[in-house]
Amino acid sequence: MQALREVEGRAIPFGRKNIDTDLIIPARWLKTISREGLGQGAFEAVRTTEPDNPFDSEEFAGAPILIAGDNFGCGSSREHAAWALLDLGICVVIAPSFSDIFAGNAFKNGILTVALPQEAIDRLLEVAATDPISIDLEAQSVTTPFQDRFSFDIDPFRKHCLLEGLDEVGLTLSRDDAISSYENSLAAEKPWLTRGTGVAA
Repeated sequence: MQALREVEGRAIPFGRKNIDTDLIIPARWLKTISREGLGQGAFEAVRTTEPDNPFDSEEFAGAPILIAGDNFGCGSSREHAAWALLDLGICVVIAPSFSDIFAGNAFKNGILTVALPQEAIDRLLEVAATDPISIDLEAQSVTTPFQDRFSFDIDPFRKHCLLEGLDEVGLTLSRDDAISSYENSLAAEKPWLTRGTGVAA
């Protein structure tokens, strides 16, 4: 997982409420276990029925930020929704609120979810139409070129993991010395528990 500290760029001004995971990535795309290529199916229903949608606009090509409406990511628990956003290049989603399951999946895949009041979302949607937006995870702030500054809360553990680029495997590996020390002491104190496991007695 890549570390995420500061993100600056154009933001896709979507802003719609109650966007569920089926809209983010339709069920027919769930047959794969690969994370690559899912961006092609992201928001497929919007892209096929709305010719002027922002996801296919050259102006927002490669935009790392998505600004959405309330209750983003509701619906099923499919992790593919987070994978599809990442494949689109999106690493930050800003909305008034998120489904808990989606927010968890986003975090585990290195996507920062920023919850801000609707008034702030409205302002960011206005700015995003023409100008870039900046997110500073360390400072927990969202800023615009027009001196707007919005602070957001984030769980300290999630902040640490995102700043350091630590997923569950990375967290485990970061404790390798402590794990090895424990296993060696266990092997010395209770060798019958570790016999045949490869841990030295």
